[in-house]
Amino acid sequence: MTRIRLARLAQLAFIVTRVLAVGLLSLPLQTRGQAVTPSLPPEVSQALQKAGIPAQSVSFWVAPLNSQGAPALGAAPRPLLAWRAQAPMNPASVMKLLTTSAALDLLGPDFTWHTPVYADGTLQDGVLRGNLYLQGQGDPTLVVERLWLLLQRVRQWGVEQIQGDIVLDRSAFAPEPVDPGEFDAAPLRPYNVPANALLLNFRAWSATFSPDPNKPIAHVQMNPPLLGVQVPLSVPLTGGKGESGGACGDWRSQLQAHWDQPLQLSFNGSYPAACGERVWSMAYADPAQYDARLLAALWQSVGGRLEGKVRDGKVPSGLSPWFNQTSPPLAEVVRDINKFSNNVMAQQLFLTLSWQATGQGSTEASRQILRQWWASHVGQKGAMVPLDGDAEPPVVDNGSGLSRQSRVSAQALGALIQQNWRQGAMPEWLASLPLVGVDGTLKRLAPSDNPARWGAAHLKSGSLRDVSAVAGVVRTPKGNYFAVVAIANQERAAGFPTAVQALLDWLSKSP
Repeated sequence: MTRIRLARLAQLAFIVTRVLAVGLLSLPLQTRGQAVTPSLPPEVSQALQKAGIPAQSVSFWVAPLNSQGAPALGAAPRPLLAWRAQAPMNPASVMKLLTTSAALDLLGPDFTWHTPVYADGTLQDGVLRGNLYLQGQGDPTLVVERLWLLLQRVRQWGVEQIQGDIVLDRSAFAPEPVDPGEFDAAPLRPYNVPANALLLNFRAWSATFSPDPNKPIAHVQMNPPLLGVQVPLSVPLTGGKGESGGACGDWRSQLQAHWDQPLQLSFNGSYPAACGERVWSMAYADPAQYDARLLAALWQSVGGRLEGKVRDGKVPSGLSPWFNQTSPPLAEVVRDINKFSNNVMAQQLFLTLSWQATGQGSTEASRQILRQWWASHVGQKGAMVPLDGDAEPPVVDNGSGLSRQSRVSAQALGALIQQNWRQGAMPEWLASLPLVGVDGTLKRLAPSDNPARWGAAHLKSGSLRDVSAVAGVVRTPKGNYFAVVAIANQERAAGFPTAVQALLDWLSKSP
């Protein structure tokens, strides 16, 4: 064999090798599989060991968004780190990223909810001889201030007295029945309040405790007032003037509160002066009566009189609304949902997806809409960010992540983040995520010695018993952006944030 032929064969072998290499790099991650899946960074492994969390109970996914190696449109993700990335995991409240992402795309950032107000009968000399109707359409922002404004508008129409009833139409939603105590046997926790087409002030109320600088008491202010419910005006103060200061401690336990009596709230303990002013929120013990007590009290506060009662019903056909109470835009609502992980608002948005599509908000219809949206945008061949062929789609329960049934892989969440990065609503979505060390649920996660060490991390957090997770976007100190997902499903998951901190330390040093 001549030298020329040998040289040509060597050149051909080189070309074939390069072609094969490029082809292998372009294969989906699962095809390249275990051979290229890196081990965990040493600092992350050490943090997991210190927290007592096995590496086989966690998932990580880190992929570039704008730096060299970021995927082109339609290309498979090329992760910097992929550890058990295809394992189905319970993401807790990180599941809100799917609900809010789909809503921003399907409804638009400027979408608003409307609550039409109707009346039948006649209005003469300030007297409405008929009923007033409030028709719920899923608005998650009908807090007490906005309800007060709604009733004030009724007064501005000239209504001083309602001889009939105030009728609440909740027919827009037909969610699956939910026992508020089913999830964690804590039915009075505000996050367990179920969705409702006419959700008034989250069916919750709060007590504000304000230490008096001149007396050994803390003043108690209830918000909102509920008609017929007695509340104490003050509680004894401990650690005030003339007493040892002490720490705030577990002030809720010290109050010995009894929230379970619908007509009387009581505190049998005391309030520590060292706590300053604090607020304690709970769901109302008798949810079926909450709306009636709230609206009756608010109607009185704007100077109105009601001869009838507050009851459920439907708006009669043929009526035209007097006016519509309009919510803030979806971009603002999504910010509240993600930054503060508001489960009730997320479930309201989840049901709104099917109400907008079909005229009836139902749990299964909204699940189907999310499945279809996922398939077209993330999950299948031809999607904007396709996953590997046998990657499992998310298992959606109620859209909020307050569930033991929800499942999604770290890789799938990473693909969702990459998809969001390319969308027109990306700025609204990114701004909705807690900024680590600055606001929301991750205000205290940043390193105290140097808060800027990680760059800027916009991460949605989630936690349940045995579950801890974060997912979002990190801008490193060098100005590169990465999609980051980290999930732990293990009985010691409460210690997982230290591993997340180690992950962010590792990423901050990346090229």
